[in-house]
Amino acid sequence: MPVLEVWKAKTSVVMKRSMASGYAGVDNPLFYKENNRMLFGDAKKMLDEVLVALRA
Repeated sequence: MPVLEVWKAKTSVVMKRSMASGYAGVDNPLFYKENNRMLFGDAKKMLDEVLVALRA
């Protein structure tokens, strides 16, 4: 499985329902990086809203 080195990106966006830990109970250090943005909510619904806003 390929590894995406998103921590090296200028900016990254993580779509997540909440800050709760996942199945393994392990925090993802990417969530706390300065270059990361969190978009909370259902990923499909939130992405659809972002696309509508960008097209306006």
